Amino acid sequence: MRFQSWCLTDKGLKREGNQDSFLIDERLGLFIVADGVGGHQGGEVASALAVETVREVVGHPKAHKFTAKEVLYQAFEEASHRIFDRATAELKLNGMGTTMVMGLIRDKKLYIANVGDSRCYLYRKPYIWQVTEDHSLINEQIRLGLLTEEQAHKTVGKNVITRSVGFERDVFPDVLEREVSSGDIFLFCSDGLSGMVTDPLICQIFNQTPVDKVTPKMIEQALEHGGDDNVTVLVLHFQDV
Repeated sequence: MRFQSWCLTDKGLKREGNQDSFLIDERLGLFIVADGVGGHQGGEVASALAVETVREVVGHPKAHKFTAKEVLYQAFEEASHRIFDRATAELKLNGMGTTMVMGLIRDKKLYIANVGDSRCYLYRKPYIWQVTEDHSLINEQIRLGLLTEEQAHKTVGKNVITRSVGFERDVFPDVLEREVSSGDIFLFCSDGLSGMVTDPLICQIFNQTPVDKVTPKMIEQALEHGGDDNVTVLVLHFQDV
């Protein structure tokens, strides 16, 4: 099965810089979106270091000796160690970390891993599903029944995350394995999209927009709905040869 991918990022309307990082490496079958936290410089450094580290781990000649899930756990672990150690060594970077969501294609399957509130969605016409689960304070409150989804959208502090890469030296990602079918579209995004654009509107964009035009349309809608944060949108489309 062949695949195509597209990605766009924008600093949004309220931020001076862009702390998001992303990667498309079709040779490795690796796709990443990371959203840095910890001040302007710290967040930018953390997300870039995370993406660079994952690419190095997944692309290592010995990576094929491990299962896809093992490689992803190793990638998150090494990224978290490097970010934490750098933050410890450089006072101005103290407390930095990053969310990260990624997909790895191996053996005709897509392996998805995440930490934080950057998300992966699956679109199968005409529906979308959120594949990953947010590691955030707001999601914990929803799970406990303290808030409804509707109330959560109106709550202050939606972006408080409970797990990030590098804030502590060790991190434990969620790792999922999915069979892919022809026509499947996976969306990887920072919360600059999901925090601004509702799931029904994301689904509507997919239903009404050619797949190669989805990323600019998503960015446009995030900006139209406030553009409060950096926004990164990565789309991965599978088709039969």
